[in-house]
Formats: sequence, structure tokens, C-alpha cells
Amino acid sequence: MELKSLCSSEIVHGGRTYSTLLSSFRHQFGVKFSTQFKSRKGLFLTTYHSGTSDNSHIASKAINSVASNIAAAETSSYGNGINGSTSSMYCKNMRILDAFDDEYGGVIIDPEKLPANPSDFLSILRSSLSQWKRMGKKGIWLKLLLEQSDLVPLAVKEGFQYHHAEPGYVMLTYWIPDGPCQLPANASHQVGVGGFVVNDKNEVLVVQEKHCSPANLGVWKIPTGFVLEAEEIYTGAIREVKEETGIDTEFVEVIAFRHAHKVAFEKSDLFFICMLRPLSTKIVVDDLEIEDAKWMPLIEFVEQQLIQDDCLFKKIINICIARLGKRYCGLSVHPVASKFDGKSSSLYYNVVDIQDINCIGN
Repeated sequence: MELKSLCSSEIVHGGRTYSTLLSSFRHQFGVKFSTQFKSRKGLFLTTYHSGTSDNSHIASKAINSVASNIAAAETSSYGNGINGSTSSMYCKNMRILDAFDDEYGGVIIDPEKLPANPSDFLSILRSSLSQWKRMGKKGIWLKLLLEQSDLVPLAVKEGFQYHHAEPGYVMLTYWIPDGPCQLPANASHQVGVGGFVVNDKNEVLVVQEKHCSPANLGVWKIPTGFVLEAEEIYTGAIREVKEETGIDTEFVEVIAFRHAHKVAFEKSDLFFICMLRPLSTKIVVDDLEIEDAKWMPLIEFVEQQLIQDDCLFKKIINICIARLGKRYCGLSVHPVASKFDGKSSSLYYNVVDIQDINCIGN
């Protein structure tokens, strides 16, 4: 079978070409190199073509040899690859996974460009790890999508460890250097919120949950829930109150927060109690989670046996009552921007200017 043309890749990095190696290769096998190349942020690829079939087998071997020599010469000269530049050689002959450098000397493998065939994946993963070790890389991040789940056991057998999982993927990591792994651990906390809402009649908005422990059946409590990903604490409290009771509110302050450990699946828990001001009065119960909801006189709510017998609940309610009486100031939210990361954040703190204080009586 006649092979009329053979295409592969020459590696050019940082503006340098490997002219000695490639000139020797061209002279010996008559391979013609194109002068056109494409840039991938510091890594360039140029195509070459062999016009004869006689040398195709020899050329293929020589190409792999040249690529190996180039790789050996480049093990310590790759760019930082920050902001999306690639650390992969993008050379088929090298069989390296498409990946990006992170800013800590590690590698983030592109999940969208992984080989679909498990055998190909395993082979290229092994060669990639060998190459990254020679390059002095540190942590390797491998994100496998749900449809790539058959690749998980293969990666684990090569030394990858579970880091975390989400509904659509599992994240695995591999630490190359000797000594303890210095990659950041998975998220250690879950974040919850509770909305303390009191109307003009000194009634507090309370709910009874459908799904709770037998000891808490029939107990009236404030609406609570978990903050969603990329959601502010105060907007999470507003949302949970709206979802469970149908009441619209506006945020006033974070009154207090509780920190507990080994709450769910060995995770720690941060729970923020937010004082909210009601903007509506008509209750619409969430039938999926809530058994009932109502406006309850504050004194009746406080006198519940569960609150009186629990020092934590009692303290929280006492703080909320102190805030209602303007004997206590919580944490108000203030949007701020930082040059450190260029992002806008929400900073919660007590007001400093006495003229701005509205939580202390005159």
C-alpha cells in the first residue's frame, strides 16, 4: 500500500527551533518542512511532509527519535503557562495529554480532550506522567466527566487519588514530588443560614419541617437552609425564607454564627443567623419541605421547651431579642473590591461611624 504523504509535528518552543536535529533529519531522509506554523502561547507546531513512500517507515522512526531528543532537551525550559497556556507538547508522537500549567507548578488535564478508548487513555496517561516528572511538575489535576467514569479505576491504579466529586464529574489528583502532598484539600465546610424575621406585631416567622428527627416533630423553628454555590450569605437567607414560606424580605444584619465540626460526612458546619425585615405578610407554604408555617408571637416562640432546654438556641434567641431592643449590633454587609484578586466581595462588619449606627437606642 503506497503512502504518499506522512504528516506529524515539529516542536518549536519560545521562539527557538531545533535546527540541528531537524536539519540532520531532513538531510538524511529528504523530509520537507513547512515554514508555516501555529502558535499556542509559547508552543509552536509546524507540519512536515514526506513525499515518498519508501522512507515512510524509516521517517516515522526518525520522527519519534527527534521528538524524544527534543523532549529531553526541554524538560526544564517550559513557560509558566498561567492564564490558559498549555504545558502539553501537543505532539502526537510524544503521546502527551492535553493540559494546562497552573500557577503552582502543577498541571491541569483538559477533560474535553481525553482519549475515549480506555487502553489509549492508560497508555498516554503513563507517558504523560513520565514526561511531567522529567519536567519537574508537582500536582496533577484530572477531572473525569460522568461519561468518562470507566477511566476512573485506570487512573486510580496509576496512583491518582480522589479529591472531590460533583453531580457531573469526579476530580482526581496525583502528587509527583517526594514528601507530603501539598495540594489543597477538598472543601472542609458546609454553610447554612437561618432567617430571623419579625413583623410589626412582634411576631416571628416560624415553620415546622416535614422531614426531621422524631424528637423535633411539631417544633416551631425559624426557616433555615444551605447556601448555594456562588451565593451570598444574605441572599441565601432571603431565598430560603421565600422558598419555605413565600415571604419576601430584605437583609438587615448577620446576628451571630455558629461553628461546629463533624456535622455531616465528617464536614464542619458554619451556620449564620440573619435578621431579615419582612416585605410581605401572606404565607405560602412549600409543600415539599414544610409541614406548616405561621406568624407566632415572639414570647410564645421563646417559651417553647426545646428553646428553653437548649443553651445554644436560647443564647441565639436572646441575641436576636437584644438586637430588636437596639441593645446589640450585628454585622452588616458591605461590597468591597480588592486589587489582590481583582474581584468584588462582601465584607461583614459592625459599622464604625457612630452616625451610621441604627442598632443602638438613644
